[in-house]
Amino acid sequence: MKRYSDCPQVLRDFLTYHETIKGQSQLTISEYYLDLRMFLRFMKLMRCDMPIHTKLDEIDIRDIDIRFIESIRTSDLFDFLSYLANDRTVNPESAMPEYGISPASRARKLSSIKSFFKYLTVRTKQLTENPAADLEYPKLRKSLPKYLTLEQSAALLKAVSGQNQERDYAILMLFLSCGIRRSELVGLNMTDIYEDRIRVVGKGNKERFVYFGSSCRKAIDAYLPIRQMMVLTDNRALFGSRNGNRISTDAVHALVKKAFLKAGLDATQFSAHKLRHTAATMMLSGGVDVKTVQEVLGHENLNTTQIYTHIENTELKIAAEANPISKLKLTDD
Repeated sequence: MKRYSDCPQVLRDFLTYHETIKGQSQLTISEYYLDLRMFLRFMKLMRCDMPIHTKLDEIDIRDIDIRFIESIRTSDLFDFLSYLANDRTVNPESAMPEYGISPASRARKLSSIKSFFKYLTVRTKQLTENPAADLEYPKLRKSLPKYLTLEQSAALLKAVSGQNQERDYAILMLFLSCGIRRSELVGLNMTDIYEDRIRVVGKGNKERFVYFGSSCRKAIDAYLPIRQMMVLTDNRALFGSRNGNRISTDAVHALVKKAFLKAGLDATQFSAHKLRHTAATMMLSGGVDVKTVQEVLGHENLNTTQIYTHIENTELKIAAEANPISKLKLTDD
């Protein structure tokens, strides 16, 4: 936990618990760390006498102890949520920064706070009262996920070129064929590739097998000879980067954006995660039942998967309205 040395012991203990006991992914642990570090910095700024121009991101919180946390009340949490909604800078480096982060981002930070106080009250019993217990999450606007059509998907694959063509093509094919997450793709090892499926380690370190078709198999086969000539710092990794390391989530994000731009698609509207949405939508379009799609995507809750059925319902409605018979005007006898 040296990487979290700028945090108080009580927060490091919480992160260790979720990493070693709960077995949660490094991405989840990192999100807890960033969210709770910001929260505790805000609490210290509000409680302690600091210069008026003190920057939140520079506040030292290593001296915070359980007594300080015990003094936090529900009203303090409301103050923090208000800060996030109205005063937190979205793009601090921008010439015209925006203020107030999205409801989804606020909900994630509140989830981290709730987990932290639950750990302190229920798991370790260091506190007797939980100020976050009855806090409601910000209301989220429900919207259908964006996804590519079959024609757009084909254009995206056709646009792949350059020095890492075989690698990038295989990555896009895995996204579109298997609907895996970006973190799951980055974590793939050479030994996770089988004849017609991959072994994926998802959220909570849960393993699942995801099958792929012949086109994806061909893309992997075209890349493997190139990969076998590479020497990486982690030689288990399926996908490597030009600096000799396992490919990072940021690098995957960049290569996907590059492919979108080359294909003439709006890179601001699509991302690697949208390829996951695309895979799910195509599966349902092809007649796969929603329960099976849930297993493929690694969703814990079926409700998470069922949003894609709404997409299909929308498409069916559009198809029905496009039928010429829908525009036929009948006269009374």
